[in-house]
Amino acid sequence: MTAPHPHEPTALLRSLALGLAVLLFSACSSSATPRAATAADTPEFPDPARASLKEGMFVDLDNLRLFARGMSKRQLYALLGTPHFNEGMWGVREWNYLFNFRSNPNGDYFTCQFQVQFDSKGIAQAGYWKPQACAALLQPPAPAPAPAPMPAEPVRLAADALFGFDSAALTPAGRQSVDALLQQVRSASQVQTIQVAGYTDRIGSDAYNRQLSQRRADAVREVLVQGGVPATAIVAEGRGSAQPLVQCGPLARQVLIACLAPNRRVEVSGVARAR
Repeated sequence: MTAPHPHEPTALLRSLALGLAVLLFSACSSSATPRAATAADTPEFPDPARASLKEGMFVDLDNLRLFARGMSKRQLYALLGTPHFNEGMWGVREWNYLFNFRSNPNGDYFTCQFQVQFDSKGIAQAGYWKPQACAALLQPPAPAPAPAPMPAEPVRLAADALFGFDSAALTPAGRQSVDALLQQVRSASQVQTIQVAGYTDRIGSDAYNRQLSQRRADAVREVLVQGGVPATAIVAEGRGSAQPLVQCGPLARQVLIACLAPNRRVEVSGVARAR
């Protein structure tokens, strides 16, 4: 048997060391690939004093909401315009903007910084805000709650609660009662005709009662118009002592007036428009 050469172990060790070095170099090369920005990153924003557009720019929120990961620089340029810190089109990995937003109708505004980070191919990977609270501006506004529609049955307002006896002038409390209906009537007036019907009791002549009930219906209609309901959407009608809700026999005058109170009323209802 031939004895091992005294230098063979050293040659084997050198071969293993070389192989290990190749593996380490390969691992280091792959980890050096640029990494896309993630939400966990904390980007550095440039000093606003260095901006080429120091006063910022008012941006269309609908355009800003279209920003998304995967957009190219050309797409972002068309959407948001030139970045505000002299960044070029090619070879840069971030664009920075100063965007202004109105804080009230008087013209006051505040400024937010917006940064877009790109990968090596110029594809947007993430967008960041400073302060972070500015991101909430992209949330669509909450829809206003829809006013309650007019009920199927007419809303009956007691005339005694709206007017003085034998009067068509709304009392302050009566005005508040009609104001409470405004929100419902505004909603219904968009798709329906609003009908205001005035009624009296049987005391007095038919002609007088029709006139009084008409004046009361007109008074309620006027409040609704003043509250924003289109005048053309409201029909006011005086019906006198027609369609009584209660019947009262021969009674002393004051007792009879009290008994007939439900008949003195103004009814507000929504009527479907004919197609």
